[in-house]
Amino acid sequence: MITKNLFIKSTLKLASWSLLVTLLANIPAQSQVNLSPMIVELQANRGQAQASINVSNTSDQPFRARVYAQPFTYDRVTGFTTLTSSSNDLNPYLQFSPRELVIPPGVTRKVRLITRFPPNFSEGEYRAVIFTEKLDEVKDNSGNKVNIATRIGATIYVRQGNLSPNLVVDSAVWNQEQQQIQLLIKNSGKVSAKTTVKWTLQQDNKVIKQGRAESNYIIAESDRYIPINYLQPGKIALAAGQYQLTGELLWGDKQQNQQKFNVNFIIPVHTVSGK
Repeated sequence: MITKNLFIKSTLKLASWSLLVTLLANIPAQSQVNLSPMIVELQANRGQAQASINVSNTSDQPFRARVYAQPFTYDRVTGFTTLTSSSNDLNPYLQFSPRELVIPPGVTRKVRLITRFPPNFSEGEYRAVIFTEKLDEVKDNSGNKVNIATRIGATIYVRQGNLSPNLVVDSAVWNQEQQQIQLLIKNSGKVSAKTTVKWTLQQDNKVIKQGRAESNYIIAESDRYIPINYLQPGKIALAAGQYQLTGELLWGDKQQNQQKFNVNFIIPVHTVSGK
């Protein structure tokens, strides 16, 4: 039997700003890793901040994993994206321990995170995603050995200075390729914000549907398209025409910040799928 050594990286997807791992192979997962919390927000005090994340082995086998960090952003089109460099990179000021873990089945270990900024450091928000990555050697359906590196990440935001987000609903658009309504939210502030959108979809003063888009992070000095899931199972898609999207944008502790919005968008003729 010929042994093939393949190194297959997992792709990363962001759902409600949480990181999930998807394996790109037709091979059953041999073990699982859970992180909590998935999002860490800290305010630096005298240039320092600290926290911890829990790494859990929910499988019946021990595993060895390494811990590392990368800068990231959220692109309005491509979504969550790791970067090679960023002016908001937290990595040069971030220490974490341990950097390698061996976790028995059913056991949880802590990874300690410490941020230290230099004196007179510039105000702003600094970000990183902390990955826990483990390597499994398994056999595929043909009996070949395959090395699969799976990773799961927690995002960390550290704020230096007394800063706040500045959010505004800019517009709504119809994404023809995805057959989807998208609400564009801009954040001109210096820190990111977790938002909730309460929306009502109307046409000619007739309410079509109401809903909520929960826990979407808008990165500082950036923007993001929030999908509006208007379709109901078994229902036909929207017809061409002009529509109105109204509602409230909520953010902050206990969602104390509220902003009403009222935007129109057009679905062009011959672009709507009836499926």
